[in-house]
Amino acid sequence: MTTATQPKEVSEKVDLWLRMYRQMLAIRLFETQVNELYTRALMPGLAHLYIGQEAVAVGVCEALQRTDYITSTHRGHGHCLAKGASPDRMFAELLGKEAGYCKGKGGSMHIADPATGNLGANAIVCGSAGIATGAAFSSKRLGTGQVGVCFFGEGALGQGVLYEVMNLAQLFKLPVIYVCENNLYTEYTHYSETTAGDILTRATAFGVEAASVDGQDVRAVNDIAQKLVERARKGEGPAFLLCNTYRYHGHHVGDINREYYRPKLEEQTWKTQRDPILNLRKLLLEQKLADTATLDGWNDDLDFEMKKAMEFAIAAPYPDVDKVEQDVYA
Repeated sequence: MTTATQPKEVSEKVDLWLRMYRQMLAIRLFETQVNELYTRALMPGLAHLYIGQEAVAVGVCEALQRTDYITSTHRGHGHCLAKGASPDRMFAELLGKEAGYCKGKGGSMHIADPATGNLGANAIVCGSAGIATGAAFSSKRLGTGQVGVCFFGEGALGQGVLYEVMNLAQLFKLPVIYVCENNLYTEYTHYSETTAGDILTRATAFGVEAASVDGQDVRAVNDIAQKLVERARKGEGPAFLLCNTYRYHGHHVGDINREYYRPKLEEQTWKTQRDPILNLRKLLLEQKLADTATLDGWNDDLDFEMKKAMEFAIAAPYPDVDKVEQDVYA
């Protein structure tokens, strides 16, 4: 897509946009197959789809190095993939197979991949805030230069642990960024009915650097994330990033009829006018940074990759029964 006549900085920016487009598309197609697994009754339990929020995970993780840390949430597949996880091992984990990242014992809400800096998803609301902050503390004490990112939903704003760790992070100037993904709904309730006051002031009250961004614009997310990551890496302390986004599906895969708590027109408006993938695709085509055939080809290739990864997981063996007590921690 880029040409030799482009300045280096322009070429690098375009390459970044193309890479982020492809990664967002990969996450969406992965989650589409997760929903397929559920509807085919092949997946035990429930999963919380990340479809619609891809720009947040990709925009933030593209600003990180492989050795940097992230912690994730119950809606964490997108974070895992954006940080470098492999789809086949993720599918295997979802199905409880031994080839999964946690040998089938973590499932959808507890995938971890230390090799890519992913310290794990967490089914407890705001349960990973202390983990991310502790990782940042270790980074500062050991002088490794690593940055920690804690992803959480707006529901975590009602948990006291978030304010405890932000207080400590600011006191110790820890290299940690708290990324709040406000998808408007705390399960089945609009966040305005559960969250008082201005969200950003919850961070600025501690003196923490705070910013808000359109979570549907991956370029904007990446721009601010790069600044906050660089700031943290230089020892200037923690930051709080509010990403305004939207989940297209229900709270979980079984939440099918959502009209009793949010209008169908609202869903359609976000899907057609605020979609992070469609809007970036439009920009790439309008600015002639990519062509339709290439982008459509990526879609076909990634769709095939995700289906192949899912088939691998379906065929993979379960762990031996005699290993039921191994690799389990309380």
